[in-house]
Amino acid sequence: MIKKAMILGAGFGKRLKPLTLNCPKPLLKIGNETLLSNTINFLQNFKIKEVVINIHYLGNQITEYIKKNKFEAKITIIDEKNKILDTGGGILNALNHFDESFICINPDTVWNLNYIKELKVLEKNFLDKKKCHLLIVNKSKSFDKNLKGDFDLTKNIITRKKKKEAKYIYTGLQIINPEIFENIDEEVFSINKVWDKLISTNQLFALESNIDFKHVSTLDIYKKINIK
Repeated sequence: MIKKAMILGAGFGKRLKPLTLNCPKPLLKIGNETLLSNTINFLQNFKIKEVVINIHYLGNQITEYIKKNKFEAKITIIDEKNKILDTGGGILNALNHFDESFICINPDTVWNLNYIKELKVLEKNFLDKKKCHLLIVNKSKSFDKNLKGDFDLTKNIITRKKKKEAKYIYTGLQIINPEIFENIDEEVFSINKVWDKLISTNQLFALESNIDFKHVSTLDIYKKINIK
């Protein structure tokens, strides 16, 4: 069973300016919750015991927020002080905290308890394959209708097509076996580099979500989600 998770919290949130000029994106509020607390609570509901959060932009605010709020899970902060490492580099930099497979999650999706059932299925499927499993969603279910597809899916195996043709969006939730980062000697890189390598050998797997997808992508979408 998966007991550890990583939250990617280092981004600049450029598309949410001016809100993110003085507030890191994970601390923006949806209702009474921050995106970060919503994500941590979701993981705790899945019985995750340990959470690692990488930070960079306005990271001291996230550190203070974690100190002031008591969460059940043990939370470790990794500060990318010198430079932001991108998604892949950020995960690679944190791998010494994971001696086994773990969940990796983006806090800018509005997670809810309906996702718990899907995460349980994702976990089961992952344990059968033990590489990397993504939760994806048909772009027709996206609240932000401007989001383009990332992938296509055939028998739970991910392929890539041209953006205009791709049907599926990455939800921001995946389960990772640390071994997929072997033989990478770069420091700053996107997780897409790892995904593409797995795609080339038909080893990137996915589960299709049936939940309406709310992702805080732009200032306009953020405002509309908060009105709902």
